[in-house]
Amino acid sequence: MLRFSNFLFPESRDPDRDAEVIADCVAEAKLCDELGVEVIWLAEHHFDGNCAYVDPVTFAAAILAATKRIKVGFAVAQVSLHHPMRLAEQMSLLDNLGKGRVIVGLGRGTAYNVYEYQGYGIDHAEAGERYEEAEGIMLKAWTSPQGFRHEGKHWTLNVPRLRPTPYTKPHPYLIRAASSEDGALHLARRGLPFLMNVQSLETTAKRLAAYRATMAEAGFGAAHIARCMDESWVWRNVVVADTDEEARRIGVPAFEAMQEHRKKLRERIYAEQGIIMKKETVPPARVNPDLALIAGSPATVAARMAEIEQTGVGGVICSFRLGPMPAEVAARSIRLFMENVAPRFTTAAVPAAAE
Repeated sequence: MLRFSNFLFPESRDPDRDAEVIADCVAEAKLCDELGVEVIWLAEHHFDGNCAYVDPVTFAAAILAATKRIKVGFAVAQVSLHHPMRLAEQMSLLDNLGKGRVIVGLGRGTAYNVYEYQGYGIDHAEAGERYEEAEGIMLKAWTSPQGFRHEGKHWTLNVPRLRPTPYTKPHPYLIRAASSEDGALHLARRGLPFLMNVQSLETTAKRLAAYRATMAEAGFGAAHIARCMDESWVWRNVVVADTDEEARRIGVPAFEAMQEHRKKLRERIYAEQGIIMKKETVPPARVNPDLALIAGSPATVAARMAEIEQTGVGGVICSFRLGPMPAEVAARSIRLFMENVAPRFTTAAVPAAAE
């Protein structure tokens, strides 16, 4: 049955308020732990205030220490910005600190924000190949008790053995992001679950149907396909209030302000440098609040979640705090969701490990 999680993706427009927003994030994670949310997902973005805590690896340790039950997932760690051995060590440490409560979500990094690569001195054109090589290194690091050698394009390594060894065997639970249909089908051919970005219900249903069909064509059986569907997650922006009118009054301006802020620095860099990674021809489901925002009373939101459940996906990643929305408003939305929406659905735990 459908499971629910919270994408802790807080905006901080004023650098002088960063500490306050970061403290709000810890409080939100503790609230979610108390209310029975299954996973807190963390983002990674740099230099623009779109993600106040910036470094999800460090912040995950704080969340694990402040909570007792909730899983902490990455949606996603921008692998191309990290040294793969350091990231493998850090994830293994988190896996031990949380006694298996970590979900290692991996992705290449942003497809749009060139300044994130510039700030780390990395050619954005290398992001994809760095990600592919790094993922392979991390898996070898977690599963090679005798150590290993690696000679690749970006790294030459002679690793005696990874320490600490992972708490979860054979390695921390791992999932990949797929922002496009091609990416989702690539993972389907490998027989792997995935994280989907914000899409309309129609696109979600079509993509998941294609994902299932591709997995079957690749030779995977019905039980494996069902497990991958159950372990996959779709992302939605969610605002719950007592009435539909109140939810839209709160949610729509916050959503629109969030979208405007997220492109501001990207557009400034383009104006100053004339550099653009990729023209952002986003689908309406990302920028249109009528498609990209689920805002309503508990009954309305539950009905929308039931529609998502019909696609066969296992879980929904809900973003509750949107843009400049005050922390207390997001907290009330989360409480209404967990007390009046989530109980209408049966929950189940994520498996302990997957390839």
